[in-house]
Amino acid sequence: MASSSSNNGSSGANQLLLFVIVGKNEPLYEAEFHKTGTAGASDSVTRQNYFVLHSALDLVEKAAWTTNNMYLKVVDKVNQQQVSTYLTAGNIKFMLLHGGRSEDSIKNFFSDVYELYVKLSMNPFYRYDTPIASKSFDTRVRAVARRYLS
Repeated sequence: MASSSSNNGSSGANQLLLFVIVGKNEPLYEAEFHKTGTAGASDSVTRQNYFVLHSALDLVEKAAWTTNNMYLKVVDKVNQQQVSTYLTAGNIKFMLLHGGRSEDSIKNFFSDVYELYVKLSMNPFYRYDTPIASKSFDTRVRAVARRYLS
């Protein structure tokens, strides 16, 4: 019984996308995107996904010194999952855990989310590098994810 649930968890992990915006000291925004028609991931798979993303932070810092590009591409691979990263000029990290998507769709996703983030940061009621609680921002990020990552 335990082995069949772990098999379901690993196949579900490929259908799950985890997106995190990380500030200087803490995560600012988190979203899970499930492929249409699939169930949510188990708690252990979700914890593992967060661990993979957070463990990739050191690799992001290292990769940031090797290029002037904001889009750092895939910075880490664990099992069949990859961590792609976009680094803003203000050192805010957009990180996406995925099971292997086209580079163009990921880059377009990051570009559109960056545009949303810039608009949010221009809002006088949002303080830079604080957790993002805007429901409008969340709705728009999810719409961008459906457009590029489905």
